[in-house]
Amino acid sequence: MSAQAALVGFLDWLAAERRASPATLAAYRHDVAGFLGFLARHLGAPPERAALGRLAAADFRAWLAERANDGVSNATRARGLAAVRSFFRYLALSGGPDCPAIRLLATPKVRPPAPRALSAADAATLADQAGMLAEQPWIAARDTALVLLLYGCGLRAAEALAIRRREAPLPGSEAALRVRGKGAKERDVPVLPVVRAAVAEYIRLCPHPLAPEAPLFRGARGRALNDRLLRLALQRARAALGLPEHASPHALRHSFATHLLQAGADLRAIQDLLGHASLSTTQRYTAVDEAQVMKVWKKAHPRAGGRALLPPDPPA
Repeated sequence: MSAQAALVGFLDWLAAERRASPATLAAYRHDVAGFLGFLARHLGAPPERAALGRLAAADFRAWLAERANDGVSNATRARGLAAVRSFFRYLALSGGPDCPAIRLLATPKVRPPAPRALSAADAATLADQAGMLAEQPWIAARDTALVLLLYGCGLRAAEALAIRRREAPLPGSEAALRVRGKGAKERDVPVLPVVRAAVAEYIRLCPHPLAPEAPLFRGARGRALNDRLLRLALQRARAALGLPEHASPHALRHSFATHLLQAGADLRAIQDLLGHASLSTTQRYTAVDEAQVMKVWKKAHPRAGGRALLPPDPPA
């Protein structure tokens, strides 16, 4: 059997057994096909399936080196190596061959980028004026409530859109909002009074029936609001208000965490509010805070411009 036929079997296995998404399948197809194409050039002929088990660590390192020479980033090379590792795991599970050499490889080091948060002023502008572009008052109220939920509670877009009508945080209650996050993990998030008031105003104006178990937020035709429409609404607001290009639903979540940290909040508390499984994920926000400290220092300190620390000698 050829390696290309094994790739087809691998993709079928990912779709059937792992329930991989179309985007994951496309990425894995691209990465593994690229690796097999490299092997055809490197070995002088397209490899058969059996030949894959005889590859040495040097063969894999040559592939990674070629990609680095082509300007491929560490993050992209790490993703490609993960796809190839999955491919070889599939080979071992489906009759071989096993390739011990791939287990000797180190993954290219990737430094996660610091989250891009909005400034406090930009976040406040978006929260105050997000609904001003909508032609219908109820859609304006909906957009305002969503922005306040994202920024005021640090929710992911999917978490906000998954809220059911009976779970809506309303005035007169101080109960936390129960959020279902990644991996079906639940967490309780406190809700500010201004957020409760915005949600209540949206419910008051919404012209569509909102059954208790139905999604709270609706599109113009009454169906459940989806992530694409939320992103489009924020894109329009961003353009109209002159906000940065990274002003997105997820940037509001980043802003929630960054502004809490800048105000002195405990990192563990922020981890719980965001629903991060690992503290290391939350610690990315310390880089944002440190960057802000350096920005303030460079702007405010009289010697931050690289001038001499001592005054020049007086003229003779």
